Amino acid sequence: MRILLFTGKGGVGKTTLAAATAARLAARGTKTLVVSTDPAHSLADAYATPLGPEPSEVDAALFAAHVDARVLADRSWPELRIALRTLLARTGLDALDAEELTVLPGVDELLALTEVARLAQAGPWEVVVVDCGPTAETLRLLSLPEAVAGYLDRAFGGARGVLAGGLLGGEARAATDSIRALARHLSGLRALLTDPTTTSVRLVLTPERLVVAETRRTLGALALRGVHVDALVANRLVPRASRWRGPAASWLRVRRGEQDGVLAELEASCTLTVHRVEHRAAEPVGPAALLAVADDLYGEADPLAIGAPPGTPLLDVTADGDDLLLTIALPLTDHADLDLARVGDDLAVTVDGTRRLVALPPLLRRRSVVDAEAGATGLVLRFAQTTEAGEEHP
Repeated sequence: MRILLFTGKGGVGKTTLAAATAARLAARGTKTLVVSTDPAHSLADAYATPLGPEPSEVDAALFAAHVDARVLADRSWPELRIALRTLLARTGLDALDAEELTVLPGVDELLALTEVARLAQAGPWEVVVVDCGPTAETLRLLSLPEAVAGYLDRAFGGARGVLAGGLLGGEARAATDSIRALARHLSGLRALLTDPTTTSVRLVLTPERLVVAETRRTLGALALRGVHVDALVANRLVPRASRWRGPAASWLRVRRGEQDGVLAELEASCTLTVHRVEHRAAEPVGPAALLAVADDLYGEADPLAIGAPPGTPLLDVTADGDDLLLTIALPLTDHADLDLARVGDDLAVTVDGTRRLVALPPLLRRRSVVDAEAGATGLVLRFAQTTEAGEEHP
């Protein structure tokens, strides 16, 4: 099964392109489910048919659903929250502290992602197309499995130690089992999101400099999370027309020239092909109109094969004399805001405001970082040998 996630800055047309891709796949007989996690829920408008939380048939081989994170939170979260509050209270926290600490950050987005995984595994789908929210919400969504797993480990590691010592009762043991089950589930979600043979992101943009700048930052943030981007889609280009006449025609030609220039700069700064979709006179609504959009986007190509193959691993270690070089494959731009810090056995990497703790390979943990530089391959850090006292060898 393949999972394709469409995201982009708000208003760039990602819902239309996600719906068009799903319609194209279904038209060739591929069993396809398209799911919206966008709170705006405009997928039903694109297909001109009502949609609910469970998949409903839109066309032959095409099913669609809306995921309502608030409903999921109301339905699924209270039971675990009560269990966590019980566990915290048994460790000596007062009722107010226990209540505050059980409000996990981003639980509604996490449940939405969990529901997508459930729907994907519950049906006979060959492809699941996800219409995600705007870029910022999507980045938070894709980072949550790792972030919440770390939160649980820090918040409840001590409680598990008390339980291991036999100091807590049966209720606390059940609560800890719930936490462990959640941690295992988060690990599974993380593995699903970072498997490039299964999951990939398609970034939708409009050919404007501000949008392209955000797209570049998003590419770096997704790479930092280990999430594979297989295509960029430039939407709403001014159509080419050699027979345009009059003042309006001159304006349209100039505008299209500007758009082509912006996209040429984008292609020169990344290894991904930018697929183009021209603006249409009529809004595409319904499967037939969406198929026409898909024809413009994919032509004769297979929608599942247009993306670039997975690139190099996020982390790669090579030898350089007595030193070891750690390469972190990130698509950095000249203006990227980059910060590095060593935190124990982890490396804290922050790129344009997105931060991730990268666990260092064991052979690097006793070495010291002596140099770092950014290049075409990403970040390259040099690790020198150290003595037992922590000083670098000459």
